[in-house]
Amino acid sequence: MPSIPTCWKSETKPHRYCAGCGHAMALRSLGYVIDELKIQSKTIIGVDIGCSLLAWDFFDIDTIQTHHGRTTPVMVGLKMAQPEKIMIGYMGDGGGYAIGAQHLVNSAVRNDKITVILINNANYAMTGGQQAPTTMPGQITETTPYGHKEYYLKGPEMVKNINPHAFVARGMATEPKELDQLMKTALQWQIKNKGFSFLEILSPCPNNWRLKPPETLKFLEKLKKYYPLGKINGS
Repeated sequence: MPSIPTCWKSETKPHRYCAGCGHAMALRSLGYVIDELKIQSKTIIGVDIGCSLLAWDFFDIDTIQTHHGRTTPVMVGLKMAQPEKIMIGYMGDGGGYAIGAQHLVNSAVRNDKITVILINNANYAMTGGQQAPTTMPGQITETTPYGHKEYYLKGPEMVKNINPHAFVARGMATEPKELDQLMKTALQWQIKNKGFSFLEILSPCPNNWRLKPPETLKFLEKLKKYYPLGKINGS
């Protein structure tokens, strides 16, 4: 295995994410899978506003940055215009579950032949760590200093209930072997023209969680209890 995926732009490394951020690990997985499937020349990646936008120059691949929450419909439109291409929407939990929730829902309803990859770090990271749709009960954030008391959104389970024919899974950035396989299956779903595929990735966010490395790992274990890992739908 090469030291870095060949589809990466070597001149833009090291990455621009915070130390310990799971985005870099998720993008590592995406890069290796693109290499393995030999789809670099026909892949287009869309990135949302937020931490995900720092992926815009990660790859030697056509990439488009969208308005916040609009990554999914942009990739759907591109797929309609260029159906032979592989379309990947890469976003955070804010872009996918808050401002962009309606687009995720309707793309799943239509069974659009795109792949959505969503990073869940249980907070709005780029703007300082506020409460997000994925913030867990009791979690302290900048806007919930006494602990989050509301419900939380389980996106993959929602997508499964909307579209029983979609591929739906949840992986973790710190478990690369399992994540690589889920990433590969999600992209193959689109390559095989099966329809919508959706992969949520649990990600560490030590800066906004205000945690040191050992505590960050413990927090990830808590995250897994609320958001179970593995394939949720699709065969």
